[in-house]
Amino acid sequence: MEININADLGEMAGQDEAIMPYLFSCNIATGGHIGDEESMRKTIELANEHRVKIGAHPSYPDTNNFGRVRPEISDSALKESLKKQLYNFYELAAKIEVEIHHIKPHGALYHDVANDKNKAALFLTILDELGLKTSIYTLKDGFLNEFGQKEHKIYFEAFIDRRYKDDLNLVNRKESHALINEAKRVWEQLESMYYHEKVKVETGNFVPLKADTYCLHGDHPNALEILQYIYRKVNQNK
Repeated sequence: MEININADLGEMAGQDEAIMPYLFSCNIATGGHIGDEESMRKTIELANEHRVKIGAHPSYPDTNNFGRVRPEISDSALKESLKKQLYNFYELAAKIEVEIHHIKPHGALYHDVANDKNKAALFLTILDELGLKTSIYTLKDGFLNEFGQKEHKIYFEAFIDRRYKDDLNLVNRKESHALINEAKRVWEQLESMYYHEKVKVETGNFVPLKADTYCLHGDHPNALEILQYIYRKVNQNK
């Protein structure tokens, strides 16, 4: 895929092998919300086989809520968990002799390091202490971008399977229209963002949005159909 479409993988969704060939990059769960050494190894090797860029996908240590709810956790405990997740992932990748391209926080952590300056600073301290100068996938208007760009290459991320509100926050997953299911509609959103740098929000207006990478969730029930549709459309536009 020539467009940097990424997906969260290694999450036991059962379709990693099918969708991997259509991705530019992937974010592999490191055990915080799901995953273990076996799933990490399998997904790293699969991505490497298909020449898909590999990213670490650390999370709050919260398997019960799949990392999508901010838990009650001290900064020291969070720091210990994230350092362990990242160290294990990078050590495994080194053993397989595979390069890690980026890091993308997962779920509630993703939003917290963008919206909470203390969490952003904590996250970057962890990367510094581990000696990681890896690129980061994050939101454009967030603290992780603001604080991290001095030491890291930042890729601004947008979402192609989620609807946006006027303020460019995502529509809450609890809303029935939050997820875009039809391949044609997902393509239209990607096309608007990639080629025209704007996105249609839930009110029907178009709002400027520029991104470097575009996320399709790896557990989306129609992920394969969507990626195959996008692949055909991108090749038609060449």
